[in-house]
Amino acid sequence: MADNDSVAGDGSLRRQINERVIIVQLLVLIFLCINLSLIVTFFSKVFFYTTMRYILFAVTLFSDSLILLMSDILVILSYFHITMQFGLCVIIYILLVLCTFVTPVTLTAMTLERYVAICMPLRHGELCSTHSSLHCVLIIQSLSCVPITVILSNFFASAPHSLYTEYSMCSMDLFVFLQWQDNVKLAVYQCYFLIMSVIIIFSYIEILKVAKAASGEDKKSTRKGLRTVVLHGFQLLLCLIQLWCPFIETSVLQINFKLFINVRYFNYIFFILAPRCLSPLIYGLRDEKFFLALKHNVPFEFHFVKSNVQISFI
Repeated sequence: MADNDSVAGDGSLRRQINERVIIVQLLVLIFLCINLSLIVTFFSKVFFYTTMRYILFAVTLFSDSLILLMSDILVILSYFHITMQFGLCVIIYILLVLCTFVTPVTLTAMTLERYVAICMPLRHGELCSTHSSLHCVLIIQSLSCVPITVILSNFFASAPHSLYTEYSMCSMDLFVFLQWQDNVKLAVYQCYFLIMSVIIIFSYIEILKVAKAASGEDKKSTRKGLRTVVLHGFQLLLCLIQLWCPFIETSVLQINFKLFINVRYFNYIFFILAPRCLSPLIYGLRDEKFFLALKHNVPFEFHFVKSNVQISFI
């Protein structure tokens, strides 16, 4: 009788996993289509790819789309129990961690761009030119490389050489052998987000000061800048929660495996998939020029009025 219950329980868990994998595929397809439409809109006008805030917005779109695609590939490989050479898994891990940090670092750069536009308007053209934007993108990529460099340096120092030629399931858990490596990774993550949070809070306070002293159109512009900074802060919080997820899942795994499966699925949907699409979409809808270009480029009509969008998202 106990064996029958065990088989029934395994079958129920298997059906649940099957349904979840299908749901993930549908969500990834939808989110990738949305991000693709935003990327196409970005390239539709010269103004967008010669303006810093739109260039930075496009950087987040590319990094988020890559994370959606690669994480989904790992889900499919795990579901079908497909193994790969460990060296290839290292490459995937590097790209995933790099893109994971590109988005929050870019959000911080976008916040600084708004700070310069509102608090230093006379220098905005100089500091936020197209040439400066390209330098900014290079700096973002360089800063995003630091965490993965630290993590892999610790990993290579303790991993056996035979591991690199082995075939196994590609999982992010493979890159932590010892507890101190987990602690170092967590310290790097927290250091980055502490610095980014301080920058966003500083920008918000400075823009708030300008908003209090402004009047008329200037006051409207600064208020919109404040809302933009708040949105970046919320997006940064989601990114921070995403980086906490592996540590939470590791703790839950020690308690109950079924609970671990449920928590990992919940984290993947709400803190990895959804923010990678919804936040960029909302940010695109908030910008009047980008919204009009998006409305022109998508293959279907928007069923809401611009004024309603402003009420809902700004």
